[in-house]
Amino acid sequence: MIDSKESKNISRLKITPIVIPRSQHIISRMQINDNALKVLYRLKNAKYKAYLVGGAVRDILLGRRPKDFDVVTDAKPEQIRELFRNCRLIGRRFRLAHIQFGKEIIEVSTFRAPHHISDKNEGQAKDGRIIRDNVYGDIDDDVWRRDFTINSLFYNIEDFSVVDYVGGIKDLEIGQLRLIGDPVKRYIEDPVRILRAIRFASKLNLKIHSDTEKPIKDYSNLLENIPSARLYEEILKLFLNGHAVETFILLRKYNLFKYLFPQMDQLLNETQKNYSYEFIMRALNNTDQRINEGDSATPGFLLAAMLWEPVRILSSEYISNNLSEVEAAKLAGDTIISKQISSTSIPRRYTHMARDIWTLQARLKRTKKKSLRVLMHPKFRAAYDFLLLRAQSGERLENLVDYWTKEQLDEPLAGKDKPRKLGNRSNSSYRRTRNSRKKDL
Repeated sequence: MIDSKESKNISRLKITPIVIPRSQHIISRMQINDNALKVLYRLKNAKYKAYLVGGAVRDILLGRRPKDFDVVTDAKPEQIRELFRNCRLIGRRFRLAHIQFGKEIIEVSTFRAPHHISDKNEGQAKDGRIIRDNVYGDIDDDVWRRDFTINSLFYNIEDFSVVDYVGGIKDLEIGQLRLIGDPVKRYIEDPVRILRAIRFASKLNLKIHSDTEKPIKDYSNLLENIPSARLYEEILKLFLNGHAVETFILLRKYNLFKYLFPQMDQLLNETQKNYSYEFIMRALNNTDQRINEGDSATPGFLLAAMLWEPVRILSSEYISNNLSEVEAAKLAGDTIISKQISSTSIPRRYTHMARDIWTLQARLKRTKKKSLRVLMHPKFRAAYDFLLLRAQSGERLENLVDYWTKEQLDEPLAGKDKPRKLGNRSNSSYRRTRNSRKKDL
């Protein structure tokens, strides 16, 4: 790896990009968010360069509907703020402008350049990691700071062309995911790029290029140094994008799951494709179904599913030491959550939801005893669906499922919607269809 002194002597890499005119690509302003267009045109009218960049360009070219619209410009963050009253600047590691339109935010970044062209203290840590990224440049510089070729396509609002410096169009056409530059150096700069590679490969059904894939095994241990809060953000992106099943399979293939859920990973390695594997696969499949059908999914339910087997095993140990099932579930939940948050930071509202779901699994065994109180619990619906999921994964819980299904049908205070009977154990039997359940899952 080139050290910092040598890197200052390296000249900036300048190449001529491929410019695809409007007549030769499918991107139309009709497909671009109105607020993103407002930002692009105001920057353009103020004589700044302005491009739509990243996932929005990629997704439109793939025939998908983008979720986020990011803009890049040669205007500095302070200049952007002068143009937009509804703008606030965020971040120290990456200085960004957030332009707010009601509940929607358009993110605007300034072209960035390689760290070696600046003598300011805005560069990398000694081990090669980027600790700040506020060295500004031009589009020729900015492209080399981006991660994957497919995310480095620029839509120019000036003439509606697509600008491609690194072969992103070709990679999209052949279904390939490829890092820009030296993969080893790029992973060292930001190890989270390893998880991003998995996310894009699974979400977009792309094959990871051999040069991008090869260093993953040797450098994945760098994920241990990533802040737990950032890993939590990556978990949400990985598992709540509608492709959680494919993501889980790839994480396991590359031995990366252990950095996100180490306790569950250890059990999967010990027992492989038995109950634990079946349970997680069904939970993720149903999460994907909900998201792809336009329903919501909460990290609390995902957390409860991912850590259920460690909680179940530890609860059994506590029960053997004469604790009640409810007490054992509470204590086991606290212990497992404490271990988990040492790896990934998780907001309390989601850990509390997971604990409620686990504790209710014990309370649901108490049929004909305080049923109404259980039915009225705020997380009963989530716990009931969790019980269904357990039954679908092979646990012999038909009698319990039938009992609580009937209790809900018989008790009007339990809710307006009728519960789903176990019936056949297809994945569709777990889906929720009523709006009243959306808050729980």
